Amino acid sequence: MKIKHINPKTLFDSNPYAFTQVVVTKGKRMIHCSGQTACDKKMNFVGVGDLAAQAECALANLGLALAAAGAGPEHVARIRMYVVQYKPDYLPIIGAAIGKFFAPHPPPANTLIGVQSLALPEFMIEIEATAVID
Repeated sequence: MKIKHINPKTLFDSNPYAFTQVVVTKGKRMIHCSGQTACDKKMNFVGVGDLAAQAECALANLGLALAAAGAGPEHVARIRMYVVQYKPDYLPIIGAAIGKFFAPHPPPANTLIGVQSLALPEFMIEIEATAVID
C-alpha cells in the first residue's frame, strides 16, 4: 500500500486547514467506513452540544472502524465531514481534532459539508472515510 500526499505549489497551502489537496493511492484493498458520530458502543451520546468533544469521539470511532478492517489513520486517503449548521468559526475546532487524529501523518483529502441535521438531533458532526491497504 502506498499513499502519496500532494499539495501543489499552484494551489493554496491546505495544511493549516487540516487537509491535503491531492492524495494518490496504490493498494489492493479499499476500505469504506460509514459515517462515524459521537456515541459509544451502547449508543450513549458523547459531548452533546460540544463540537470539539464530538469531533474527537467521531474520530476515535473512525479509528476503531479502521482497526476492524486492519487499517489505521495512516491508511486514510479521504474523509468527508458533515457538520450541522456549519459556521467558519468551527474550522479551528474541527481542524485541531483532525490534526491530532492523523498526526504524525499528513491529513487526507477532506471535504467539509454543512448540513441542516444528521440522523439524530444530538449529533453535530459525522465523519466517513476511505482507506487503502496492502
